[in-house]
Amino acid sequence: MPPIRHRLLSLAASLLLALPAWATAAELLAVAARPGSAAAATAFDGVVEALRQTVIAAQVPGAVVQLHAKVGDRVAAGQVLLRIDARAADQNAAASDAQVQAASAALELANKDFERQKQLFQKNYISQAALERAESEFKATQAQVTAQRAQSGAARTQSGFYVVRAPFAGVVAEVPVALGDMAMPGRALLTLYDPAALRVSAAVPQSVAAGLVAGALPRIELPGLPAADRWLLPLRLQVLPTVDPGTHTVQLRADLPAGQAGVAPGMFARLWLPVPGSSATAALTVPAASIVRRAEMTGLYVLDPAGRPVLRQVRLGRVEGDKVEILAGLMPGERVVADPQAAARAR
Repeated sequence: MPPIRHRLLSLAASLLLALPAWATAAELLAVAARPGSAAAATAFDGVVEALRQTVIAAQVPGAVVQLHAKVGDRVAAGQVLLRIDARAADQNAAASDAQVQAASAALELANKDFERQKQLFQKNYISQAALERAESEFKATQAQVTAQRAQSGAARTQSGFYVVRAPFAGVVAEVPVALGDMAMPGRALLTLYDPAALRVSAAVPQSVAAGLVAGALPRIELPGLPAADRWLLPLRLQVLPTVDPGTHTVQLRADLPAGQAGVAPGMFARLWLPVPGSSATAALTVPAASIVRRAEMTGLYVLDPAGRPVLRQVRLGRVEGDKVEILAGLMPGERVVADPQAAARAR
């Protein structure tokens, strides 16, 4: 009957379409998960820090009227970052300048009067007491002018606090204020750091710090960077002489080379320390091209005993060249599909 013949033809077509997939699965290029070379190094979690980082705070009260920097901006030393409303301060400075001018005029008058009194005293027209009184008035006026000038200078200095400038060239990391916000003395306005001077800081056990190889530098891993840029060699390693009494750890600081793109304070980092007698075991490694990333899942296509690819979730470790360390989810000797796209089609 035609309906039965139609169903048979459909079933045969389905079988024919399925055959290439199984043939492809059998021909998938697979590599065995093998232990990598066991290096005498141990990883310790750390964080990237800036050697020069400052929080610029307000010194005077007032509203923020101009904001010339935003997060991520590179600024030069002395560049204006923001301005605080300084109208009242400018008026006080102008008033102080006017008082200086008045005091200077009084000083000039007192000086002329003193000169006349000296001439009169030389001609015996006035007494010694009158001369001393004129001299005293001149010196008092002179001291008043000095005080007024100092007060005017303080007013001008106070007025300069309303313009916030960059203390050094760097990158703006944080701007916790906005236009119109009220700045108060001590309130943070901006955070600035120098990207040319960064380091990785990590806490290691005291026993590990004591056993470090003299002169040996650790390797720095920055997992947040691309695989080609995540491994660095520090310029120098500093071991702080103090020990944390609560955790019995020592702080290590490894200076990063200047000009590393994408590195910023707060990034996660690892210090791989050359520790003698390390008990680190050889880790399983697979080709980096075999890794499958889907949303928040990271996995591999592993061939089952029947030779079929099965997607399995794994946990990754460090990356070295074209190899990736597998921390969990894979056993030694298991076969991993080198081409995930081919495995997905073969399924």
